[in-house]
Amino acid sequence: MEVLYGLHPVEEAVKAGRRRFDHVLVARERDDLRLEKLVALCRAAGVRVRQEAREQLTQLAQSPSHQGVVALVHPQEFLSIEDLFEPARPDADGAGAARLLLALDGVEDPQNLGALLRVADGAGVDGVLLTERRSAPLSPVAVKASAGATEHLRIARVVNLVRALEELKRRNLWIIGLDERGQTDYDQFDLTGDCVLVLGREGAGLHDLVRRSCDHLLRIPMSGGVSSLNVSAAGAVVLFEAFRQRRLAARRAEGAFGSTAGAPTAPAASKPKKQKGLGS
Repeated sequence: MEVLYGLHPVEEAVKAGRRRFDHVLVARERDDLRLEKLVALCRAAGVRVRQEAREQLTQLAQSPSHQGVVALVHPQEFLSIEDLFEPARPDADGAGAARLLLALDGVEDPQNLGALLRVADGAGVDGVLLTERRSAPLSPVAVKASAGATEHLRIARVVNLVRALEELKRRNLWIIGLDERGQTDYDQFDLTGDCVLVLGREGAGLHDLVRRSCDHLLRIPMSGGVSSLNVSAAGAVVLFEAFRQRRLAARRAEGAFGSTAGAPTAPAASKPKKQKGLGS
């Protein structure tokens, strides 16, 4: 069994319906409307609920940050990279929307991992690739930091990230690395096509082999004395730029602006050029 704790993670796990629950424990000392709603949600989903002393919940969660809610669940089932090749979610006219994947190259801090997964869910990422080694596990800390986003994302575990990226290339996805040594600013690049955003380790960035596997390297220009952002902050910046570009492109495709005269324009983003082995 695994432990989930915190109102948001447990609530989102119940809503998502992917996890098999053993039972949920709630603190006997807590009595408020928010907890009552969670208990009602659990019972409607057929999940057993039991009251226990707060001290016991703290011992089970190994943290006092459980907010009076701890769940015992079966381990989350990860996807394979092949599962991410399934057709993307349809767009408004029924055609397949361009896919946006996130690959994490050795993010080891569970708080950063959880924050990135929360951002990925909010920015409409279609799937996440994590490595089996040199990567933070989806621990209760990471799940809580994600505010339960882990329960909604499609997450695949891969043994070798370089091989996985090469396979994604063969499936005509562009591999876009974020690196302070990149030559192109992130907001000057077209992120509306099928692509994978690759983020590296805290402090060290992308591994050399992973960097060389990227089709393009983007950077976030910095004006202060610090040369780069924390990986979760950097990921949020670029993922929501991709989300912004895609929303704008979708609105234009749907004719939301009518005449293009006076319509907002996207930045002068550089279009990726087709290369051999990438569908050319």
